[in-house]
Amino acid sequence: MNVIEQIKMSVAVAFADLYNVEIVAKDILINNTKPEFEGDYTVVLFSFVKQLQKKPEILGNELGNYLITKHHNLFEKFNVIKGFLNITISDKVWLHFLQQESSNKHFGINTSSSHKVMVEYSSPNTNKPLHLGHLRNNFLGWSIAEILKANGHDVIKSCIVNDRGIHICKSMIAWKMFANNATPESTQTKGDHFVGNYYVQFNNEYKKQVDALIAKGITKEQAEKDVPIMKATQQMLLDWEAGNPDVIALWKTMNSWVYAGFDETYKKIGSNFDKIYYESNTYLLGKNLVEKGLEKNVFYKKDDGSVWIDLTEDGLDEKIVQRKDGTSVYITQDIGLAEQRYNEYKANESIYVIGDEQNYHMKVLKLICQKLQLPSADGIYHLSYGMVELPTGKMKSREGTVVDADDLVAEMIQISKQKTEELGKVNDFTNAELEELYQMIGLGALKFFLLRVDPKKKIIFNPEESIDFHGFTAPFIQYTHARIKSIIRKNDIAALAEISLLTLEKEVIKQLEQFPAALVEAAQEHDPSKMAIYIFNTAQLFNSFYAQHSITQAENEQKKQLRLHIAQLTAQVIKTGMSVLGIGVPERM
Repeated sequence: MNVIEQIKMSVAVAFADLYNVEIVAKDILINNTKPEFEGDYTVVLFSFVKQLQKKPEILGNELGNYLITKHHNLFEKFNVIKGFLNITISDKVWLHFLQQESSNKHFGINTSSSHKVMVEYSSPNTNKPLHLGHLRNNFLGWSIAEILKANGHDVIKSCIVNDRGIHICKSMIAWKMFANNATPESTQTKGDHFVGNYYVQFNNEYKKQVDALIAKGITKEQAEKDVPIMKATQQMLLDWEAGNPDVIALWKTMNSWVYAGFDETYKKIGSNFDKIYYESNTYLLGKNLVEKGLEKNVFYKKDDGSVWIDLTEDGLDEKIVQRKDGTSVYITQDIGLAEQRYNEYKANESIYVIGDEQNYHMKVLKLICQKLQLPSADGIYHLSYGMVELPTGKMKSREGTVVDADDLVAEMIQISKQKTEELGKVNDFTNAELEELYQMIGLGALKFFLLRVDPKKKIIFNPEESIDFHGFTAPFIQYTHARIKSIIRKNDIAALAEISLLTLEKEVIKQLEQFPAALVEAAQEHDPSKMAIYIFNTAQLFNSFYAQHSITQAENEQKKQLRLHIAQLTAQVIKTGMSVLGIGVPERM
């Protein structure tokens, strides 16, 4: 139980003893005391004043005196200012915490939960390589999975690969038209890039053919339907669905090229999955649920034979779940896959990391699953996120204007190399150590920049800003960690003595003690930015403390040991906090 929880429990007991009133501990609001007032934590009293019919000042003094008397080992003193009870925690509490946890490499990690969660992220198309938008998706999915693991949950990382459909056939047709049997190997091109180039070529040829038909006097709308390349693509899709051996063989070959490219990128960015689903295996799922839904009157059939659900009473509209020819639509597949995944893993929660353009789709999915009374329904959670844009605007994959993930990672590593060399502190590193350092800094900067804001917010990505060693960035945090490790390497750490704490010493310990709660908050809110902000604030506070209070030249040995313990736990908290974001921290820098 952390200090804030102890305060809440103590205050709840005080209410029961003093006023015979039962207050739920979690409903008691505790804040950090404002810097201009004396105290560590503040109990907000206003919500209880009316219930107890007491003036805030009287209530505060009665509670304060009770807490000091009954819990003198925890509370040292108090003051009341305008309905706020400011409490000072005994230095012994902070010293005991520091002695207990400063060498604990697992501090903050919980292993006691039986909650099972599936996190689905990445979900790429096999007609193009991963791009900047995919990176935000991967980093969000991977980090929330790790944050949940750190909270003790049993986590399954999953991915659904969109490996079929008209967009895949576009790349296939373009390859047949323009490749002359070229392969990634023959052109020395990474497989996903190779296939993606043909997706762009398809679009260029499509525009050319549309323009040619318009020049002959055909309307643009009709030209877009009649162009030979689109008709050939549509026929290829029909052939694929019919199991045409030649089409299936080409589809498998081109997808294998893409998967090899994806694997290389995933390895580079540190993304991995426990289970991968393929749309080619799942696109027929859900048809049995359509029949069940009709039997339960969840769905209804129109005169043309198509099946729908009416969600107008839920504030949405009518949604088709099966076409008149009996084929399923995307929502049907998603319902079927939700059922299949639950049957396989029995997860309590299923988190879908999907862009905010799919907010409506995900609302419909959850509603339908609930109305069908699927056991997975209530556990569906959409981790919605905003798009990533460049200062120049949006990206368009069909026009080849996306920021390629591989290119961006390479650029970030190059920028980290340049910035590190400018600082001139790399003379005693081997070439191998330098390469590892540049990769850690570059990739860390990229991940942190994409994770440091609320997922729901849009991001304008700026590579130079992300790698600033003095800003709200990973390199700033990484440098703080390396700086601390350098201090620890040069000094022996011994047991703590009982000693009074200076203000900044106490502030850093307070901040560190809240790390487990920060991990819990990030998990509960499905928001890695909570952890990014907490770790940045921790690094920033430590630097303020270190700027004012020397460690190696402390006033005496007792103070030196106190500060070494603070430094050691700070480094561990930074390392653990950054690791759940997928970011490494160097031992030296």
